[in-house]
Amino acid sequence: MAATMVSSAGGLLAMLNETHPSLKLHALSNLNNLVDNFWPEISTSVPIIESLYEDEEFDQHQRQLAALLVSKVFYYLSELNDSLSYALGAGSLFDVSEDSDYVHTLLAKAIDEYANLKTKAAESNDEVAKVDPRLEAIVERMLDKCIADGKYPQAMGIAIECRRLDKLEEAITKSDNVHGTLSYCINVSHSYVNLREYRHEVLRLLVQVYQKLPSPDYLSICQCLMFLDEPEGVASILEKLLRSENKDEALLAFQIAFDLVENEHQAFLIKVRDFLSTPKTQSSEPVQPASVEPESAQNESSTTPEDVQMTDGSSASNLNVHETDPNEVMYAERLTKIKGILSGETSIQLTLQFLYSHNKSDLLILKTIKQSVEMRNSVCHSATIYANAIMHAGTTVDTFLRENLDWLSRATNWAKFSATAGLGVIHRGHLQQGRSLMAPYLPQGGAGGGGSPYSEGGALYALGLIHANHGEGIKQFLRDSLRSTNVEVIQHGACLGLGLAALGTADEDIYDDIKNVLYTDSAVAGEAAGISMGLLMVGTASEKASEMLAYAHETQHEKIIRGLALGIALTVYGREEEADTLIEQMTRDQDPILRYGGMYALALAYGGTANNKAIRQLLHFAVSDVSDDVRRTAVLALGFVLYSEPEQTPRIVSLLSESYNPHVRYGAALAVGISCAGTGLSEAISLLEPLTSDVVDFVRQGALIAMAMVMVQISEASDSRVGTFRRQLEKIILDKHEDTMSKMGAILASGILDAGGRNVTIRLLSKTKHDKVTAVVGLAVFSQFWYWYPLIYFISLAFSPTAFIGLNYDLKVPKFEFLSHAKPSLFEYPKPTTVPTTTSAVKLPTAVLSTSAKAKARAKKEADQKANAEKLSGTESSNSGKGKSSSEKDADSMQVDSSPEKKSEPEASFEMLTNPARVVPAQEKFIKFLEDSRYVPVKLAPSGFVLLRDLRPTEPEVLSLTDTPATASSPAGGAAATGQQGSASAMAVDEEPQPPQPFEYTS
Repeated sequence: MAATMVSSAGGLLAMLNETHPSLKLHALSNLNNLVDNFWPEISTSVPIIESLYEDEEFDQHQRQLAALLVSKVFYYLSELNDSLSYALGAGSLFDVSEDSDYVHTLLAKAIDEYANLKTKAAESNDEVAKVDPRLEAIVERMLDKCIADGKYPQAMGIAIECRRLDKLEEAITKSDNVHGTLSYCINVSHSYVNLREYRHEVLRLLVQVYQKLPSPDYLSICQCLMFLDEPEGVASILEKLLRSENKDEALLAFQIAFDLVENEHQAFLIKVRDFLSTPKTQSSEPVQPASVEPESAQNESSTTPEDVQMTDGSSASNLNVHETDPNEVMYAERLTKIKGILSGETSIQLTLQFLYSHNKSDLLILKTIKQSVEMRNSVCHSATIYANAIMHAGTTVDTFLRENLDWLSRATNWAKFSATAGLGVIHRGHLQQGRSLMAPYLPQGGAGGGGSPYSEGGALYALGLIHANHGEGIKQFLRDSLRSTNVEVIQHGACLGLGLAALGTADEDIYDDIKNVLYTDSAVAGEAAGISMGLLMVGTASEKASEMLAYAHETQHEKIIRGLALGIALTVYGREEEADTLIEQMTRDQDPILRYGGMYALALAYGGTANNKAIRQLLHFAVSDVSDDVRRTAVLALGFVLYSEPEQTPRIVSLLSESYNPHVRYGAALAVGISCAGTGLSEAISLLEPLTSDVVDFVRQGALIAMAMVMVQISEASDSRVGTFRRQLEKIILDKHEDTMSKMGAILASGILDAGGRNVTIRLLSKTKHDKVTAVVGLAVFSQFWYWYPLIYFISLAFSPTAFIGLNYDLKVPKFEFLSHAKPSLFEYPKPTTVPTTTSAVKLPTAVLSTSAKAKARAKKEADQKANAEKLSGTESSNSGKGKSSSEKDADSMQVDSSPEKKSEPEASFEMLTNPARVVPAQEKFIKFLEDSRYVPVKLAPSGFVLLRDLRPTEPEVLSLTDTPATASSPAGGAAATGQQGSASAMAVDEEPQPPQPFEYTS
């Protein structure tokens, strides 16, 4: 055919009117070849071609040809619906493998159409939905082609979108790298499947595929089962691994347990633990370690010999065994360990030891803040106490408080409540001694008790913070305290404490106790009760929410309504579309406080899903609600919905951050702070920078706090703006004319920047991309500090240590080195501050004050004042210079200690880290394990708790002893010299403070 010579399709179109079928066939096939150029001309004859397609007398092929031709014409006319319906009529002539715009466009259209029909069918539970079989055939041909061509990701994407789980399974099983394909699939289902129920179906299928593999990836299977809330499945896998002869399988079981604990799903973990079967021994007493203390568990385990086959009966002497099966003894010993891990106590203990031994907090920053804050300004006084608690969160170092007892004692009323509660943040995770640490402040039973109700309430709140999400040991005590008082301040503390300790356990009895407090209709206690009910019922989406909503409508107290509004929002945490009716009810309420709760409900129900519907709803309220509170919270809530895709947030709220309404600007700042926390994202910092010098005081406050959240653990070397920000904070704090709101923001920001002894970051997602329930809930309640300052402490729930902690089979921390392939300066600790010239030289803390030694404190204070007066008059200027340099040197030596090879030559391009090591999030991609290392990780992970296979089990192991206060030779020597006297008594079991470690002073 000399198609190039044709200048018009007229002749061929005329042929269509001929009577002979073969002429029509000739015309159709030629027009099909010319349609790309001559479609305007052919379009005039569409009715004729359509009638050919509809003519029953023609043979199948000819009718399909006519349909294809009409379909192409409609495609060029942009009538895609018509085009698709005729393409379906073309049957096999519509070639899915043809590489043309026409085919690509129609395939996309077909897949969309098919996916919509399948989704509607699923939503209306209509099994036999009206899906055109021809449409189904096209989609199936497309899927088969992708699978045949080896384009597995495309095939999986289409299969998931079209709800064809059979094809999804086929694509996975036929792919060349099944494990890789499966993990890709898990990511897709989390990121792109919007409906929770359907996501569960996909995950169920993935679990089945995983289990059929010759070498199942148990880590991924257990993560899927956790999403599906199937504790029994997890328990059976763990038990299978624990009972294995192979020691590596036991290590894998421990690793799975640590990974599950990272997701902080307390109720789920308790169920898994209870499903594990008890060993068949003569006496099953030793194997009930529900709340075994990790140290004792570890000591027991270390007494058993290293080889797995414990045929020697004596090693198992702790189980009074006569002729027990050695395998059962081995299982019993491993079970003790895994229960310790699942209860969270092992990881809490290790975290505590890490934060204590690596603590690098700078007491001088606090001293500067304390000196520049006016005593009469209770807001800033309290903010300093909050900053201290956040700065030392989880480190057990309370030196600053011990040194400033008289200053601290000026706190009255709620400030006293906060000061006492702060101890809970500092000692967070100190499960063994929590109760004895707080004993001096706790209600002393009997009539009246004699203490201040504010410090008693604060102490109960502190116990909740210490035991947050791991409250098995303390719940009963908190319940008794709640029942035995009718003082609203103590009830307030006890409610918050109980909510934290029993987080997400949905314990009915505790719920009733708290409800009784709510029904007393006391504003102060009721607010805490409302929040506490939410904490207890996190994510249960139970009918309790409607009960709470009903009471919120009844009561007259704004505080109670606000507490309940947040509480109701917490109950629908993570429930996505299931929560829609409740959200609808709250967002339509005429009471702005309940609409405000509705914003939190949207934030928490769709937390981390980046769900478009939720984002649209929040943006709608952000610009249209009549209440400033609701608008502010709607913008803030965007931060929660988007924390899984932090880079989106600055773009979405950028316009709102320039709103004329200061509440909306404040919301935009916190939204960025929440979703980009710990990322150091450049766009986030750029968005917040102008807000830190906003004209409105509370906007500046929000921007400073948000900026600190974004910059936590980011070093000046990786972004110079971090240094600028630190100087800005100092300037605001020292400025006498700065207003209280911004000052408070700057003080809190200083605390957040150096949180947890500079060893924690704010993380809302675990490494397996599961949201960390406690962390998200913590930030949600924290963001309510606008109304109630003591809730600031909830931010400590979102802190996660930036550590690599490698563990051996005995769950001990062996010493070994690994590589960080980046310049050391990129991730080092901030330099210790030096003494500003206006104030006196800092002395390293020497005195250890017990609570009773008020007299000592007074004497010290008088001496200090005298010395200060002399120093200011210049008599001791030479001395103060000397004091300064010695403290600087001390700080430097403390950094040199941590890596001796650092200072000798120009900066290296890498550094060696020793287990356990601080690894900040940005550093994770540079971590490498050495080829010839004795220890190999069970799974390659750059941070977190990682179990290690020992390749040379016969050699003696060197352990990093993190549980004792550091000695001068260890990396934290310098820190220990300052922080140790304050807290050795907290870490060591005996109550006497230990003498300082000997050290040599070298100039």
